[in-house]
Amino acid sequence: MKKRFWQIVLWGLAILLLWLLMRTVSLAAVVETLGRLRWWQVGVLALLNGSVLLALNGRWWLILRGLGYELPFWQLLGHRLAAFGVSYFTPGPQFGGEPVQVLLVERLHGVPRSTAIAAVSLDKTVELLLNFTFLAVGVLAVLQAGLFGAAVGVGTAVWALLLLLPPLLYLWLVWLGKRPISGLLSWAQSKVQAGWLDRVQTAVAHSEAQMNSLCQHNPRELMASIIVSLISWGLLIAEFYSMVTFLGLSVTGLQLIGLLTAARIAFLLPLPGGLGTLEASQIWALGLLGFNPAAGIGLSLLIRARDVLLGLLGLWWGSQRLKMTWIRP
Repeated sequence: MKKRFWQIVLWGLAILLLWLLMRTVSLAAVVETLGRLRWWQVGVLALLNGSVLLALNGRWWLILRGLGYELPFWQLLGHRLAAFGVSYFTPGPQFGGEPVQVLLVERLHGVPRSTAIAAVSLDKTVELLLNFTFLAVGVLAVLQAGLFGAAVGVGTAVWALLLLLPPLLYLWLVWLGKRPISGLLSWAQSKVQAGWLDRVQTAVAHSEAQMNSLCQHNPRELMASIIVSLISWGLLIAEFYSMVTFLGLSVTGLQLIGLLTAARIAFLLPLPGGLGTLEASQIWALGLLGFNPAAGIGLSLLIRARDVLLGLLGLWWGSQRLKMTWIRP
């Protein structure tokens, strides 16, 4: 009941923030900005985004293969979209869909739960490592150039670097053969005797053991997944640049990085799909760069339309696949 209450509160705050933002810009200017798009440009954006999705899915596919399970690539892509749909529409910083990934590969492909958890955990760790690396580099570049003036201080860079540490440290420890999470759970179990904690510790220990095995016996698969992730980031930057230029904005490379950094930070805030925060980040950043704030709404609407479409497609896929497992004898 309390969880439901806070979800309603967060959705309410997001809608209120979006309404307040829309009052600060001209609707006619937003329509004019979006009206610059041509159908071939929409096709280019769809192609670039599809390439990003294929690269992201390739990372998960490679990790699963390294753990001994080579699953159908296109079905795995559907499972990933299902997880994205859950994460996107759930209040929080883009988490929540990971159990769906585990559930789908376990039920539909017979992957043991410990292996499925290990694959999703490594996939998420690599994702967070690269995401926070980009944020740290982006914030430092913006700070060094004084792109947003006094609006971005040293404290922002410190927080960005602190966000980078957990996934980096975790991946390093797993690579060394350590089991950090199961070790913490084992310590907690010695302090608090609880049956459920024992079961969780055992499951996590099995998963981390498989992660250790992948790092030690199939390191090429993990390195390949990191390389694929770097490619996905290159494609993502190309997609974002295309969005900006198709809307008639002429930005430098540094300004582009600043805009994308602001957008990525917005998605870390605990509002569903970054609703309101994404729009605020782009209006704020473009305003500081001297552009019409209406372009920020136009850019946000493009991103929003893409993500909502993918999220709904993912939820449909996940519901259909889970329905198959429920009716299967």
